[in-house]
Amino acid sequence: MPSPDSVLFIGNATTLIRCNGFTLLTDPNFLHRGQRAYLGYGLTSRRRTDPALEIGELPALDAVVLSHLHGDHWDRVARRGLDRDTPIVTTPQAARRLRRQGFGAATGLEVWHDTALRRRGGGTVQITALPARHAPGPAQWLLPPVMGSMLEFRDLHDRVALRLLISGDTLMDHRLLASIPIRFPDIDVAVVHLGGTKLLGMLLVTMTGEQGARWVHLMNPRTVLPVHYDDYTVFTSPLEDFQRHAEEAGVADRVHCLARGESRPLPVRPASPTTPGRPRRADDA
Repeated sequence: MPSPDSVLFIGNATTLIRCNGFTLLTDPNFLHRGQRAYLGYGLTSRRRTDPALEIGELPALDAVVLSHLHGDHWDRVARRGLDRDTPIVTTPQAARRLRRQGFGAATGLEVWHDTALRRRGGGTVQITALPARHAPGPAQWLLPPVMGSMLEFRDLHDRVALRLLISGDTLMDHRLLASIPIRFPDIDVAVVHLGGTKLLGMLLVTMTGEQGARWVHLMNPRTVLPVHYDDYTVFTSPLEDFQRHAEEAGVADRVHCLARGESRPLPVRPASPTTPGRPRRADDA
């Protein structure tokens, strides 16, 4: 198990985030190599890899952060194996479906809305839903709504100790996404979903390596952790594409590629009790 204040890469878009006393799981996908994820409209994709952990090996969770309801982000193993009292933060549409499945603590967030988890005698984590687009033009209405997420871990003085951005399964759309780094400057870590996923071999629904490098340049995080790039047969843009474009964009020094089962410490800002309160954000004026 990872040390406190770390991100463990389990596989696909599934990570285990430990920070500020919280343990969060993202986009739980525990299918094994050879099994198929269901993507809707009769479409499936075969998994090429195994997850680094089995669902029964997970520690106690404070919440699940779920970008959307696709079979490679929320699968039948997660549905059967997760405690149904676990809070799940996701889109409104996904939350309604999850509640019908028995996950009564599912919370749906509209874009720019947030919810907070609090620890008695400790800090908080505020989760904000961010804009994302899973397909171009009208095709987006054929896919489940998707969200990015900003996780802000705050200390006892309500000071932001870490900002962690999760892209979600989005395409790079400057007009849609440009407000994210304006509202949330000073991003410490960004988890970027890549893969150049194509449905029916032609409809692009996640960022290619080139788009991912432009996304990093726009968001301007200190550290970048790429995920969601080779686990399924629908992925067409390998990690090497992203690494090459990141080099061309001058952001390669920020990119840290984790093997499945590998963890990376999180750069939590040291406590500063003499400066309580959160830093001003660009939209606070």
